[in-house]
Amino acid sequence: MILNELMHNHTWETISVQFLKSYPEAKNNLEGYKMVFEKLKEMDPKSIAMAIVISKETDIIDGDYFIDVAGIYNHPKSLEEKYPQGIEFLPWCQWLGMEISKDSLINFSEPEILVHCFYEMTYVSLSEEDIQKAIHRER
Repeated sequence: MILNELMHNHTWETISVQFLKSYPEAKNNLEGYKMVFEKLKEMDPKSIAMAIVISKETDIIDGDYFIDVAGIYNHPKSLEEKYPQGIEFLPWCQWLGMEISKDSLINFSEPEILVHCFYEMTYVSLSEEDIQKAIHRER
């Protein structure tokens, strides 16, 4: 299942409840996340050879857990591509075209997967244009 299909299985009402449960600090930006959700529903997905992997990790310093969202190449061509990749700067249409890993679908509910993906893809900004500007500033 790709992220776009998962999105179309849900409404903002079901997602917003999970958003507040997973990320209570998002309360102040809930309207912004809703706008992102609506914008994503209108976008066409662009398939890429990566899958979204969501995992629960433990911080080695303080022992707290956190959710990690990364991409893994379906057919790695180098040693580096065998490891999870940061995907927060990918265009949103590519996020929509990525498969959700089987482990992620088993270990997380669909609303949880969506919320963790939205949180990661908007980590830099709630605007895709601002995210792309941030990439160009870093180069």
